[in-house]
Amino acid sequence: MRLSFMTFGAVILLTARAFAQDGHWNHGHAENHDWYEKLKQPGTDYSCCNGTKDGVEGDCRPTRAYLHEDGTWRAMINGRWIPVPKRVVLQSLAPDGNSHVCASKGGYIFCFIGGSPKS
Repeated sequence: MRLSFMTFGAVILLTARAFAQDGHWNHGHAENHDWYEKLKQPGTDYSCCNGTKDGVEGDCRPTRAYLHEDGTWRAMINGRWIPVPKRVVLQSLAPDGNSHVCASKGGYIFCFIGGSPKS
């Protein structure tokens, strides 16, 4: 079976988007860096964003998330659903209305912005 160049390109694009939406470290950071760098960790003056703009590093990224029945958020981080501590949830919306997380490679969450459910 032969895939056309356009079909192949669409598959690659959709795969990359899905990978970014699974909260994988560094994916989607560069595109959103300008507003990520303005986020502050709740109750502090520390930045949520400790990554560079050109994608060399990037701890903030888009992700999927949902509000659990117990009232806490669950976010997809590095391909796994992780409970989000209430102390890191920012009471603001992202410009795109989706969920975003700032977390270390190891999964320690600095900040989280909830979007529409299952975003």
